[in-house]
Amino acid sequence: MLMSDKHLPADYGQWIQSIKDRVRNAQFRAMVAVNVELMLLYWDIGRAILDRQAAEGWGAKIIPLMSKDLQNAFPGAKGFSARNLGYAKRFAEAWGRDEILQEPLAKLSWFNQVTLLEKISTREDRIAYARLAADNGWSRSTLVREIANNAAANFGRSANNFALTMPIADSEAAIRAIRDSYDFTFLGLEKRTRENKVRQTLVEKVARFMLDLGAGFTYAGQERTLDVGGDAFRLDLLFYNVRIHRYFVIEIKTRKFKPQDIGQLSFYMTAIDEQVRDKQVEGQTVGILLCKSRNRIVVEYALKNVNQPIAVSTYELEKMGIASPQVLTDGLAKLLS
Repeated sequence: MLMSDKHLPADYGQWIQSIKDRVRNAQFRAMVAVNVELMLLYWDIGRAILDRQAAEGWGAKIIPLMSKDLQNAFPGAKGFSARNLGYAKRFAEAWGRDEILQEPLAKLSWFNQVTLLEKISTREDRIAYARLAADNGWSRSTLVREIANNAAANFGRSANNFALTMPIADSEAAIRAIRDSYDFTFLGLEKRTRENKVRQTLVEKVARFMLDLGAGFTYAGQERTLDVGGDAFRLDLLFYNVRIHRYFVIEIKTRKFKPQDIGQLSFYMTAIDEQVRDKQVEGQTVGILLCKSRNRIVVEYALKNVNQPIAVSTYELEKMGIASPQVLTDGLAKLLS
């Protein structure tokens, strides 16, 4: 017979959460171990090709022959095409064997490793995108898109007070998940209707793309209504991050940032903390303001004595022709991914 809630130990919630975290960590370590073995195999093959070519002058034609022999020896096995063996060679050229045993490379799939080799030419930039992809659980298509959008220069630069209001690990995770500026130019809205259309489009459509911000984000509500003392208040978007066990309230402003915006967002965050958050196992709610523009110094002043974790990011708009449905869909996919 199951115990009723009223008979549970006072610290049961925190205890069971720690067990769940251990299970997830064990599952993740097992997955990483298998992935690392595959990376080591490709690195060893690539290194063997490089060594032979250097020592005995074997040319590029050895790779198709090698591919044929391996496919004959291991019928049905994937990864031995001439193209993939060529990537294995480049993989061994790009990294030392010990490097692929360490974070962030150890967490990346082979498809993402290949993407780094294909799309990025410098070692420094490869490491930067490897870290972003590993931290946020990006798929290959997301990684390709983020490289094209120069994401590495945009993440971790938002105006925020996370370092002062959150533990170091949570602060670093939140900072890495939020951009300083978002590109909304894909909306293609006329200037006179831009304000209303931007907000309506974002509130209605952005939720499914927000999930690409990083591994661990789950959708918790759009235009959620809160009852505070009998008065109704509606926040724009609510998400939950299962990695750092915190709710994220997102508010969208179709104008320049104003200091009083912090008060409104803070109120919503307090309501979520009081009415939704499990204080035994979940951290303080995080707030994100998306504004058309901001004065960074004004933001710093507004956040200076605030004890709740809040970030203020901007977005860009340009006058464009009315976008087709497909252009709008493709553009939205870039929004917060």
